[in-house]
Amino acid sequence: MIYSHEVEMMCPVAQGVAHGAAPIPEESKWVKAKDIKDISGFTHGVGWCAPQQGTCKLTLNVKDGIIQECLVETIGCSGMTHSAAMASEILPGRTILEALNTDLVCDAINTAMRELFLQIVYGRSQSAFSEDGLVIGAGLEDLGKGLRSQIGTMYGTLAKGPRYLEMTDGYVTKLALNEDDEIIGYKFINFGKMMDFIKAGDDVNTAFEKAQGQYGRVDDAVKFIDPRKE
Repeated sequence: MIYSHEVEMMCPVAQGVAHGAAPIPEESKWVKAKDIKDISGFTHGVGWCAPQQGTCKLTLNVKDGIIQECLVETIGCSGMTHSAAMASEILPGRTILEALNTDLVCDAINTAMRELFLQIVYGRSQSAFSEDGLVIGAGLEDLGKGLRSQIGTMYGTLAKGPRYLEMTDGYVTKLALNEDDEIIGYKFINFGKMMDFIKAGDDVNTAFEKAQGQYGRVDDAVKFIDPRKE
């Protein structure tokens, strides 16, 4: 250790207060985190790229400082999906410090990692008060049935009004309108369920019918429109 002349000339003064790090909640324990291996938790972070044309939601399950599970969800940029594929291979097995300083290919994914890191090292994790944390595989539960990201896609113009294109329920096939041409519900198809039916042996038409659903006052509709064409 090299000290400047000014520091070398100083007399020593004892440190009276040395209570250590403040404890943070981690998996139903209070932990004074001093090293990366002291960090455990399950949480999410959201990031965006410099031109802000795409965004990423990153979910990590960390045990003893090491990433055991990751879920990378992206929207708005075609190239980002390929970056996410690489990130899903890069992240598991790394410490959260390694991951923070690793090129995750895409600006948005890197930013999400930064935001997630801040949450988890301050004890702001989803599993902060869950005994033993969340099991490896909890990330998939965020996706729900069919293991597809929950996506909302809406479009609207002043001249023609709103169009619901995709909801958490699935791909919107028809909008239900009342006598004033207001949306009162919609019909949809859940692609995740449809693919599950097909993999279970149903033919495509049967699977398509079984995966359909509706929401709202669909039965009271005066007319239906295709939100992508009408």
